[in-house]
Amino acid sequence: MTDAVRVWLVPLDLPAAAAASCREVLDTGERARVAALADPGDRQRFTVAHGVLRILAGRELNVPPGALRWVIGPNGKPGLAPPWSGWHTSLSHSGGMIAAAVSASRPVGVDIQQAAAGMDPVRLSARYFPPGEASYVASGDGEAADGTQADRFAWLWVRKEAAVKAAGSRLWANLTVPVRDRDVVRLAEPPGSHRVADVTAPPGFRAAVALCGAGPFVLDHLLEKEPVPWDPQ
Repeated sequence: MTDAVRVWLVPLDLPAAAAASCREVLDTGERARVAALADPGDRQRFTVAHGVLRILAGRELNVPPGALRWVIGPNGKPGLAPPWSGWHTSLSHSGGMIAAAVSASRPVGVDIQQAAAGMDPVRLSARYFPPGEASYVASGDGEAADGTQADRFAWLWVRKEAAVKAAGSRLWANLTVPVRDRDVVRLAEPPGSHRVADVTAPPGFRAAVALCGAGPFVLDHLLEKEPVPWDPQ
C-alpha cells in the first residue's frame, strides 16, 4: 500500500473568526511563547501557524486539536506524543502563507518560500548550491518558462529544506545536495534517501514536501482560505 501525505496551504491573514479558532486551540506552553513575543506580527504568525497545524492535524486524526501534544526529538524536531506518535507533522511559513503537512507513516518535512524580489539569487546559489543548480538559477529571466532567478532559487530551496526537515537534520550541511528534477534526494548529513514532491502554491511562492525513505507516496494538497475548526463525527 502506497504511503500518503496531506499538505495544506493557508494564508496568514485569516478572517477574525478563524484567527480566534487558532488562538483557542493553543496549549499552555504555546500561549506562553506567544505572550513572550514583543512584535505583534510575530505573535500573529506564531498563533496562526501553530493553530492551523493543530486544527488540520486534529481534523486528520479526528481528535480535538487542543488535545494534541508534541515532544522535541533529535536535533530539535517536534514529534507528536503518544498515542499519536505513529503520525508525523511538519510546519512552515513564509511571507503571508503557511504550509502544514501530516503523514500517517513516515517522517515528513514541508517548506514554503516566497520568491523575494529583494534578494540576490545568483550570488546565493553560487555560494551554496552545486554548480549545475547555480547555473540554472543564473539563466532564469522574465521570459523563462520555468521561472525567474528568484523563482528558480525558491524552488530548489524548498526541495532541499523539505528533505532536511523530514530527516530532522541541518540545512547548511545539505545545501550542496542536488535536488533539481529529482524524485529522490540523498542527503549528506545524515546520509539517507528522501522522496520529494513539489506542492502547487499561489503565485510568487514555491512549496515542496518530503518523506523519509525512497518509497513513493500519494500527495493530497489543498489551498484553504481558512482552516475549518475540528468537528467530532
